[in-house]
Amino acid sequence: MQENIQSLPLEDVIGDRFGRYSKYIIQDRAIPDVRDGLKPVQRRILFAMHSEGNTFDKNFRKSAKTVGNVIGNYHPHGDTSVYDAMVRMSQDWKLRHVLVEMHGNNGSIDNDPPAAMRYTEAKLSKLASVLLRNINQDTVDWVQNFDDTAMEPMVLPANYPNLLVNGSTGISAGYATDIPPHNLNEVIEATLMIIDNPNVTTDEIMSVMPGPDFPTGGIIQGRDGIKKAYETGKGKAIVRGKVDIETLRGGREEIIITEIPFEVNKSSLVKRIDELRADKKVEGILEVRDETDRNGLRIAVELKKDANAEGILNYLYKNTDLQVAYNFNMVAISNRRPSLLGVKAMLESYIKHQQEVILRRSSYELDQAKKRIHIVEGLIKALSILDEVIETIRNSKNKSDAKENLKDKFDFTEAQAEAIVMLQLYRLTNTDIVQLQNEHNDLKATLEKLEKIINDNKHLMSVIKRELKAVQKEFSEPRLSVIEDEIQEIKISKEILIPSEETIISITKDGYIKRTSPRSFGASGLYEIGTKDGDALLQHTESNLQDVVMVFTNLGHYIYIPVHQLPDVRWKDLGTHISQIVPLGQNEHIISMINVSDFYQPQSIMIATKKGMIKKTLIADFNVTRYSKPIVCMKLKADDQVITVQSISGEEHILVVTQKGLTLHYSLSEVNNIGIKAAGVKSINLKDNDQVVATEILYPESHLIIATQRGAMKKMKVDLFEESKRANRGLIILKELKLNPHEIINSYIITEDSPFEIASKNTVYQGNTKQIRVADRYTNGSFIVDEKEFGKIETFTLFLNEI
Repeated sequence: MQENIQSLPLEDVIGDRFGRYSKYIIQDRAIPDVRDGLKPVQRRILFAMHSEGNTFDKNFRKSAKTVGNVIGNYHPHGDTSVYDAMVRMSQDWKLRHVLVEMHGNNGSIDNDPPAAMRYTEAKLSKLASVLLRNINQDTVDWVQNFDDTAMEPMVLPANYPNLLVNGSTGISAGYATDIPPHNLNEVIEATLMIIDNPNVTTDEIMSVMPGPDFPTGGIIQGRDGIKKAYETGKGKAIVRGKVDIETLRGGREEIIITEIPFEVNKSSLVKRIDELRADKKVEGILEVRDETDRNGLRIAVELKKDANAEGILNYLYKNTDLQVAYNFNMVAISNRRPSLLGVKAMLESYIKHQQEVILRRSSYELDQAKKRIHIVEGLIKALSILDEVIETIRNSKNKSDAKENLKDKFDFTEAQAEAIVMLQLYRLTNTDIVQLQNEHNDLKATLEKLEKIINDNKHLMSVIKRELKAVQKEFSEPRLSVIEDEIQEIKISKEILIPSEETIISITKDGYIKRTSPRSFGASGLYEIGTKDGDALLQHTESNLQDVVMVFTNLGHYIYIPVHQLPDVRWKDLGTHISQIVPLGQNEHIISMINVSDFYQPQSIMIATKKGMIKKTLIADFNVTRYSKPIVCMKLKADDQVITVQSISGEEHILVVTQKGLTLHYSLSEVNNIGIKAAGVKSINLKDNDQVVATEILYPESHLIIATQRGAMKKMKVDLFEESKRANRGLIILKELKLNPHEIINSYIITEDSPFEIASKNTVYQGNTKQIRVADRYTNGSFIVDEKEFGKIETFTLFLNEI
């Protein structure tokens, strides 16, 4: 016993066993054969039904009997897997031409389960018999079944290209296949075309076979994708349902769906549309009804009065399985190996298979004809010397002696002698001699015809063509799916999804954001906004539920928030912290908010940093479809931060103010629009120990107001700042002091007087800018508070006026 035990590394054992298992499930379970388009379980079911005589011209039989026969003789797997495969071959919404006819509940397009196999009855369809035709004439190779008690075919003769007609889908180890069904008439036309011209192009094939033909109909868009799939085996097309918009009484409309994409579950589609209605994801749907009956599929989507039917339909295409992508992945077993095949390669393999089938059938028939003509010649000879033959037989001891005497006396062969002794007396009439002579003539003609097929390839091909045309004539059906050249772009207007409703958006310094109805906003004062202690309103803006707000942070990120996704709360409520919408980084805080109604307006966003960098980016570049995390809007150096974000036209003039009292006035036309993730360009040439405190847009007749850390403030007319060039040093606006020099805490450009607040660590002073005197550039302004009593100023905030 010990010598039979091997010591092997686990990875080698698992690798070997999995390799064998993979080979099995690829070749013998999940992937169809390119020649007959069947997986082994399907082939075994059809062969078992054929062998038992359960054919289209006989009565139905219990499905359980067939399943038992299949698992007992050919397919040693669970009865469920065999019955499921059998049911699928009977479902006319899965196969373009069913291979099994079934009585009873065989499932539904709603994915309802079929009745148990003891209740249903089945038989082969008429077309399935074409797959099995001539199977007993040595047309295909046979192998022993799993327990060596019977033989089963490795492939069916398949007198039509079933792989393309009915398609296939399957998943195995490392391989998957998705081959769509096609129109039988078109597939045979394409096959005939390749037989006539082996160098045919994909375009020529598509002239007779333009694309798939799904049993559920629908509209297939994207001829280029189909062409790519036909050439390479891989490609993509869009499949959408067939829809009509009908007008009801009272001017209301309803969307009527009469065909759905292939392999889409109808009940799931209806449920999904109804969920969109219930969740108010789309405005305008009143009711969804499944009106499918014995007359055909019908889903009615009833709309509210004045609803945009086309817009809602586009939304359904985009967000439900009313439109799906079909990905071709045409993998089939070719020469016992899985191969990704184009249509021409598939049909060439099929033609090669048919050549072999017809050759083998012809050889078999030739052999049978030769045997029969030999017997006929013997019988004719025997009848010509009948009396002598009878005399010889009468004088023989037994059957074997009679055969030997006939062979010795008249030179008959063993086969001829056997036929003579087995001849019935009634066959000795004159009529039968004529019949034998006619049969001999017919057999000679048959031999000549068969030898021509075997020896002349052109004749062989003509037989294949003739038989294909016969199948085409008997089984061709009109195309169900419509092919369209281009994939239609789906445009969904916001009005379909979100009602147009005015709202107020606010955000606080600590990052609490909310939307409030104008009514709630108007009932409260601007500064009666609900905030936590120590927090204050940063910004508020008029908006619409169809708009988007972009919230910018100091670390060069922005947060994209569709307004309708913000909860509607009262002005006095706190709102939602921005970190609950998307997570913020450490030391990251909000600096600005911009409302966008149209991302395709000719606007830009200006972003400026404390280290003197600036950039300008088109507002369209900020539009995204995925926004579950902060998005980069400016690449920053390690110690830099964004301090200003503003929406601009791009031609404005700006004033850059630094901590050390330098100002630079230049036009934004000097800054080119760049990509969203770029770092920007130098705005001002800073001294080593300086930084930017503000980058403000200049307006005519406006003033610059500044506050210093020592409690001084001053107001200056913007006319004092001559226009310069970007990246210059700028003009000084503070008087230089050697001891305790002033440094600017913050600055604003104002067009009207507003309330302000300056604050030290422990003390706050509030005032109005109208109390600040206008001064020139060379002063340090007026002291508003006493630095010694008040403390060092840390913040200077200008309050916003009411909208």
